[in-house]
Amino acid sequence: MKSANFAYIRATSLDHALSTLANTEDAIVLAGGQSLVAALNLRLQVPELVVDINHVPGLDQIEIGDDEVRIGPLVRHAQLMASDEATKALPLIGKALPHVAHPAIRNRGTTCGSLAYGDPAAEMPACAVALGATLVLASTDGTREVAAREFFEGLYETQRAPHEMLIEARFPVAPKGARPVFDEVAARRGDFATLGLAGQIHVDSGVIAAFDLVAFGSEPAPLLLENVADIALGKAPNPGLITDLSQAVADQVHPMESPLATPQMRRRQYRALAERCLHAAMEFADV
Repeated sequence: MKSANFAYIRATSLDHALSTLANTEDAIVLAGGQSLVAALNLRLQVPELVVDINHVPGLDQIEIGDDEVRIGPLVRHAQLMASDEATKALPLIGKALPHVAHPAIRNRGTTCGSLAYGDPAAEMPACAVALGATLVLASTDGTREVAAREFFEGLYETQRAPHEMLIEARFPVAPKGARPVFDEVAARRGDFATLGLAGQIHVDSGVIAAFDLVAFGSEPAPLLLENVADIALGKAPNPGLITDLSQAVADQVHPMESPLATPQMRRRQYRALAERCLHAAMEFADV
């Protein structure tokens, strides 16, 4: 198939892009286009206008501070993946990015675009929720900040209004000694995840001081596993605890119906995936 007819504007500045969004009832932003173009061609989205921001200067910056990493809306996955400073500050992002689609798609797809699109199978939304990122939305009315843990509301549903654009994602720098947790189940590497886990664990003085784990792929939106964290906090990592936590993961998820597997099978997969992830993350724990 091919897309329905739509108008096209190449924005020359951020103000130009935002004013165009404000003055058009049904407009959509084109950054990397790796999800958008497919949706247009399948006519899952039929906008009146596409606003191309690829020629707006200054939107492709990664800023690394002492406390946070700021990612602009034209930062490609491959660019972020190639930044040693960024992946050192955000080890979970560094661990997850190789699982994002395939190299050709990572070369064009943007991290903020993935967040704005809100695909439940995407890795970056899950990482944003796990790390407690802040998303900055802009419009002609100004900017507002939304916690990633409140941003994703359901299947492709977010708090971003049609006239708003995601202009920055702010990720807190991982504390020293934080351990990333990431793995997913997919038909083959680079395909959409049917289920996955993304998170960060911090072990301090032999006990778990922070435990942020997110299930994605099988849920309508990234699911922060708070009940699992309640079991983990204050405990010393050990094989028995990992078994308990893995079962707790399986108990808290609510997989959507799928022709590929029943919810019961998904829960068994989650339990096995959690055991593998948590053993890998905790094998260097100082206990």
